[in-house]
Amino acid sequence: MSNSSSIRHFLLLALADTRQLQLLHFCLLLVISLAALLGNGLIISAVACGHHLHTPMFFFLLNLALTDLGSICTTVPKAMHNSLWDTRTISYTGCAAQLFLLIFFLATEYFFLTIMCYDRYVSICKPLHYGTLLGSRACAQMAAAAWASAFLFSLIHTANTFSLPLCHGNALGQFFCEIPQILKLSCSHSYLRELGLIAASACLNFGCFVFIVFSYVQIFRAVLRIPSEQGRHKAFSTCLPHLAVVTLFLSTGMFAYLKPPSISSPSLDLSVSVLYSVLPQALNPLIYSLRNQELKAAVWTLMNAWFQKH
Repeated sequence: MSNSSSIRHFLLLALADTRQLQLLHFCLLLVISLAALLGNGLIISAVACGHHLHTPMFFFLLNLALTDLGSICTTVPKAMHNSLWDTRTISYTGCAAQLFLLIFFLATEYFFLTIMCYDRYVSICKPLHYGTLLGSRACAQMAAAAWASAFLFSLIHTANTFSLPLCHGNALGQFFCEIPQILKLSCSHSYLRELGLIAASACLNFGCFVFIVFSYVQIFRAVLRIPSEQGRHKAFSTCLPHLAVVTLFLSTGMFAYLKPPSISSPSLDLSVSVLYSVLPQALNPLIYSLRNQELKAAVWTLMNAWFQKH
């Protein structure tokens, strides 16, 4: 038995037991991280360099790409290091920093997904008011509010989680530091305070989800009234990728934090965590670029310019 004051490091979940599987996991994580870095990096560069992409939709997409880069760089490099060097340790302060950054980037991502839904709603349902409701100042204020709210949100959760006394060892059943896994180590009823915060956060997330569902009901009703098939196709091409990303991200994230302990298992926890903390960040660039002709053209232009210089 030990308390939190004596814990100097945590033991993360080993992704594999054999050396061959550890190296295989390292290679898979390397491919995923490189795909995320390349895809999100191209989106950031294309939007930043393409003046015709300086619109609210692409401004929010740039911010989403930044959160994707941040979240995948928070968890994957440590997992790769542990797989390559056959270790499981992470320092106490490193675990706290990882938890803070992960919550910060994931919360920011969800806020931007909600804002992007509002952007699509205004664009399709209130096109005459688009310039007024989503001017450059309004977009900057919404982006600043998303980043600031996520910072405060993450700070509260991290401070509360690491203020709990821990007396059930230091082994975490996850390959990165996660609130539910740290709560399992707590030996005090104070953990109910963090569960209350998680419940309050779930209510906030559910409120955003209700807003997203309501917005998409209005969007689809408006799209189906568009007389031309080309117009309907263009509208769906910008909405469906966003809806797919929101569904995958929110459903797996909520399940990871709100599933009952009775159905928890290391393999299930690992699979769900990959689905909300790794996979969407790598797939987002592909999902958005495949359905958006403007973005694809900007990315190809950027790549051609780079190849010509080199």
